[in-house]
Amino acid sequence: MKEVTVETPAKINLSLDVTGKRQDGYHNLEMIMQSISLADRVTVEKRGSGLSIQCEFPYVPNDSRNIAWKAAEAFLAACGGKGGVRIVLEKKIPVAAGLAGGSTNAAGVLKAMNRLFGKPFGQEQLARIARRIGADVPFCLQGGTALARGIGDELTYLPDFSGVRVVVVKPPFPVSTPWVYKNLNLHALGERPDTPALIAAIERRDVRALARGMRNVLESVTAKAHSEIGRIMETFLALGALGSRMSGSGSAVFGLFDDDALAEKAFMRFRETYKDVFYTETIGREVE
Repeated sequence: MKEVTVETPAKINLSLDVTGKRQDGYHNLEMIMQSISLADRVTVEKRGSGLSIQCEFPYVPNDSRNIAWKAAEAFLAACGGKGGVRIVLEKKIPVAAGLAGGSTNAAGVLKAMNRLFGKPFGQEQLARIARRIGADVPFCLQGGTALARGIGDELTYLPDFSGVRVVVVKPPFPVSTPWVYKNLNLHALGERPDTPALIAAIERRDVRALARGMRNVLESVTAKAHSEIGRIMETFLALGALGSRMSGSGSAVFGLFDDDALAEKAFMRFRETYKDVFYTETIGREVE
């Protein structure tokens, strides 16, 4: 086997709460993360030595700044530093959008390299490598539906919640995650999610209750700075979405639907205004 290609799904946040600030400067989170079928494609080719990365998507670096490169470096280091790879990224997931586009590419590199190198690592070992690369990377290794705590890397997997229609809109501006957390006021988070109630809704597959209860406290920063995010959420609700929220630190906004016709109508309506609009659905956990 000389190369492996994997699909790397995006994620949305069905909820996102910040429970405090840590001594290391990061924030403690409690959030429900959900994979969706919008995905990039990552191809990894085994080489004798060295690293290279190729991606023609705007604003994606083709060097060591790319988190997918960092994933390859971490994998090779864990293998004793021998070997090399060429990485090709075919991207559909928008960047700086709160959809884990970089993190899911990094997870895809880890999975592809594990296959290429004869599966030297089990799932837990691979997750330990992932934690050193980025907070969302461990979730992206398997995806599905999970409660994430800590900085987002302490995962409890939840029952399957696949097959829910999702429309995603990425407005034409990026959002810096460090900027959002730097400007977050822990005493003015707005309405916070009731995480146990949301988990209960997932367990009984009550999409309406889940959609009504979705909250994202980072909207207190991003939506305040960009009023367009609030307008997109209002438009989703007017078009029949069961609920609408910003994903992660933004700027992408999604709506959940239980009706194909309404979801298609919303998709077409948003495409009249925005370039990056995606009609997708929630997907289940991938376990190798």
